[in-house]
Amino acid sequence: MKLPRILAAAVAAALLFFGPAQLAQAQGDLQSLSQDPKQWPMAPRDYANTRFSALDQINAQNVGQLSLAWSFSLGADRGQEAAPLVIDGTMYVVGPYWGVHPNQVFALDAATGDLKWSYAPKQNQAAKGVACCDVITRGLAYDNGKVFLATLDAYLVAIDANTGKELWHTQLGDIAGGETVTMAPLVVKGKVLVGNSGAELGVRGWVTAVDENSGKIAWRAYATGPDKDVLIGNDFKPFYKSLQGKDLGVSTWPADKWKIGGGTMWGWIQYDPQLNLIYYGTANPSPWNENQR
Repeated sequence: MKLPRILAAAVAAALLFFGPAQLAQAQGDLQSLSQDPKQWPMAPRDYANTRFSALDQINAQNVGQLSLAWSFSLGADRGQEAAPLVIDGTMYVVGPYWGVHPNQVFALDAATGDLKWSYAPKQNQAAKGVACCDVITRGLAYDNGKVFLATLDAYLVAIDANTGKELWHTQLGDIAGGETVTMAPLVVKGKVLVGNSGAELGVRGWVTAVDENSGKIAWRAYATGPDKDVLIGNDFKPFYKSLQGKDLGVSTWPADKWKIGGGTMWGWIQYDPQLNLIYYGTANPSPWNENQR
């Protein structure tokens, strides 16, 4: 059976251009942090997602001499997938949706492990039953003195990096419709980028940009649907004729099936500062059962 084509969802939505009118803030602060080997300002280390550290104190000659410096319990014994952030000697780490305080954020002294502050978001307990693929989170984001947390019940929260005080929170999805968020956000030019999970439950995938200062949604690009929803512009010129045409994200699907078409984005986003483009991949289509597609 031939699958419906998300076409522009997988192509155009994976290469979104950040125009100057949308994103005016300079990116020098976060980008310079990622070039400092003493910092780890993003979950994947840098915009290229290299996860590589240039620090050289540990090498093949002394690795066998390593010993425990300190430890800290996140209060949960499952679903630990989040990479810590390190900013100017402070380590920021988030736990999974498990234990007494789901998705609790901790700020620790990176040298001693001493707790500086913790933040426990208030969440809808129903999120745990909606999450299809365990109660994990993949990490935090940071920019301009703020830590950003995407919660399992589909909220984005901004936290003061120095005090742990909540600055704002914004609802991005609806768990009643099967939407959750498990990815690590990424900040690009003052916009916090977040995608949703839940394709197994028939949600419509999207990536959303939220203003880091106000918490207001700046734009949302869907993975399925008409060109205006997928944010396909006049500059999208596919080479293959099969991908040419208008609103193929609707016409190549059975009636209204694109509204539950999946293509969620729970993985990793890359950003190219020179080309001013973000890159990401989409997840499985919906319904998950191929016999229903």
